[in-house]
Amino acid sequence: MPELVFFSGTMDCGKSTLALQIEHNRSARGLQGLIFTRDDRAGEGKLSSRLGLVTDAVEAGPGLDLYGYVVEELSRGGRVDYVIVDEAQFLLAVQIDQLARIVDDLELDVFAFGITTDFRTRLFPGSQRLIELADRLETLQVEAMCWCGARATHNARTVGGEMVVEGEQVVVGDVAQSAAEVGYEVLCRRHHRRRMTSATARAAALSPDVLPVTAT
Repeated sequence: MPELVFFSGTMDCGKSTLALQIEHNRSARGLQGLIFTRDDRAGEGKLSSRLGLVTDAVEAGPGLDLYGYVVEELSRGGRVDYVIVDEAQFLLAVQIDQLARIVDDLELDVFAFGITTDFRTRLFPGSQRLIELADRLETLQVEAMCWCGARATHNARTVGGEMVVEGEQVVVGDVAQSAAEVGYEVLCRRHHRRRMTSATARAAALSPDVLPVTAT
């Protein structure tokens, strides 16, 4: 039976790499897939991995009817054996409903990839709807690590290395951004609660207050 499967994890845990691997494995068997993405770091209409792999995709903007797009592709004589959706957390809830309809009415497997919560630890609407509708939820087993070495479970937004907890829910950035830009860092819950990023931890370690003092 076809399924709607939601693969989730923090940033930097290999979601896009797995999406590209599924595409490779299935296309190698002669199957043809349709790939959607939204706000990928490589630019519009791209699905990219931090390992350097990239492929073309359909940009799933807020006005795109995903079910209608697949139906139109099939009506033109195109072949669609499965659907892959990366950055699914950015989709509207109604677009997730459309993915479920692709599975139920067109009998196609849909593999969705995304992070569950934003930098404030609040569910993205797309991820929430996927949790509500998916036939299967899969947590990626490649664990991202906090700067302290613990398993990273939360996504933090940073500006100049400092963690911020206010702002729009969707601001595109990456874990590799320079310190002066809006970027993201994965943290364990303890350090997310304390708003302690790798930069602030280094600053604290170098503070004169914690350095040994030698009498002259």
